[in-house]
Amino acid sequence: MAVSEASIMERLDQEDKEKVSYFIRLLLNKSKYQALKKEIAERRKEIKTGETLSHEEIWGRLNV
Repeated sequence: MAVSEASIMERLDQEDKEKVSYFIRLLLNKSKYQALKKEIAERRKEIKTGETLSHEEIWGRLNV
């Protein structure tokens, strides 16, 4: 489904792409997406500071 949506975006002219982008930004700024936005920002911060788990640590915590 994402592939077809991407191909639709490619067919739009620049003005319409900007309109779609504007409405997407409005949706993402809604309160129901704020938690996700906050989590993404926290993960990016962790990555920049090197506070991420290694592959082995992840599997170790899962006890798999």
